[in-house]
Amino acid sequence: MTLFERFDGSDVRKLVEDYPLAWVCGGGAAAMEASLLPLVGRFDEDGALVELIGHLARSNPLRAALTADPRATILFRGPDSYVSPDHAGVRDWAPTWNYAQLKVRAEVRFDEALTEYALETLVEAMEKGRPRPWSIAELGDRYHAMLGGIVGFRAIVTGLTGKFKLGQDERAETRVSIIGSLPDPDTVAWMRRFDRGRS
Repeated sequence: MTLFERFDGSDVRKLVEDYPLAWVCGGGAAAMEASLLPLVGRFDEDGALVELIGHLARSNPLRAALTADPRATILFRGPDSYVSPDHAGVRDWAPTWNYAQLKVRAEVRFDEALTEYALETLVEAMEKGRPRPWSIAELGDRYHAMLGGIVGFRAIVTGLTGKFKLGQDERAETRVSIIGSLPDPDTVAWMRRFDRGRS
């Protein structure tokens, strides 16, 4: 395991919750289908990601691909930033890119009975903390008309890998310089998260 592959369940949870729009890919290599879909994670008592709840349009070709073969690869992309030698404060330092990513292997199970729950779960997660959270009820009759065009699913996690390349391999003074000068607050926050007391 490389330095950038060391993370825990709390890192996975934060990335999934902060960056819920993920590529869901299915089908064989020659006929792969992929769609960006918002997903909500479910975690066990130890904090491990066990499933993802989502929905898609019934007409989406990804549905047919995952019905034929339910194995999916789900790709989450977290914060990312180009890091210049100017940010590092060292002119003979090579530029790089800092980023966080997760690759989730899963088995997708479509479930008509899950559709409304999937929608309610997503809306609740996305509206949480807003001054005036929106609710599905505000759609009125339109909701039931829209409901017929989508289907909910569970993606049961069968494997998970990640890479959190956030400057853990840099000298302490270089990390301090990058954290102090990088203009992307999201990448900076994740660099601090993975600092583990080095700066």
